[in-house]
Amino acid sequence: MGGKQKEKLIVVLGPTASGKTGLSIELAKQFNTEVISGDSQLVYRGFDIGSAKPDMRERDGVVHHMIDILPPDASFNVADFIGRVKPIITDINNRGKIPILAGGTGLYIQSLLEGYQFNETAGDDRYRQKLEKLGEERGRQFLHDMLREVNPEAAERIHANNIRRVIRALEVYQLGGEQISTAKDNELVYDAYVAGLIWQRQELYDRINSRVNIMLQQGLAHEVRRLLDSGISPDSQAMGGIGYKEMVNYVRGTGTLEQAEEDIKKGTRHFAKRQLTWYRRMPYVHWYHPAFYRGRGLADNVSWNIARFFKG
Repeated sequence: MGGKQKEKLIVVLGPTASGKTGLSIELAKQFNTEVISGDSQLVYRGFDIGSAKPDMRERDGVVHHMIDILPPDASFNVADFIGRVKPIITDINNRGKIPILAGGTGLYIQSLLEGYQFNETAGDDRYRQKLEKLGEERGRQFLHDMLREVNPEAAERIHANNIRRVIRALEVYQLGGEQISTAKDNELVYDAYVAGLIWQRQELYDRINSRVNIMLQQGLAHEVRRLLDSGISPDSQAMGGIGYKEMVNYVRGTGTLEQAEEDIKKGTRHFAKRQLTWYRRMPYVHWYHPAFYRGRGLADNVSWNIARFFKG
């Protein structure tokens, strides 16, 4: 068989609060390898509690990439993600290990695996101006509805009033949509085993509610207050993440803690549903139900299937 041998990659994906972090760390220890975060929120320094960022104790000695790489006010998109992650995957493969990509941002994971190209083009300014004109004529909600049609995950994260980010997200989609350079016949650009975690709906919602309760106990309100006091704009990309945007109103005194808590739980549930909708477009995912396993059973089962896949 001719052609360059594909680089190997293990992917652990699933909706928020499904257990991706724990499984990826357990697998990394079993395979003596490193984890690459595929979560768009974990790149920001200082955004720790609301993003469920694994601390050093939780990482348990496993090297993690793509965490705390950007200042809180930076912008970050799928093209940035692919540009940074591809060399890391190459480096880990060159050291004789199979990297583990753990993530929840469906657009990022799918774009990487299926080889989407996101090249900046001179048409950017014209397209942006066209969108700005549409916004003036038809209103912000019209642009947000456009975004929801093409990228519901981004629309869930970005508020309709944040017109700058809505337009940027539409630009990113437009740039990607113009590219024909994707993997042929749904063939992945990596020799990848993709493991997905799935729960019964009520079990997942219970896990989400529990996680939000823990975030509040850990001091999410203090984290948001500190970030705002340090000069981070509530309109920044990082502050638009679920858990942060809802808490801003409480911290600023325009809403109650109870309302913020309810909004975070509701927003996270909706986000999880949209994540699952996204993942179901990816026919190469091997799905696992963590509730069927106890103790280390899940990691052992997944690792056995990974080993068999790569021996293939």
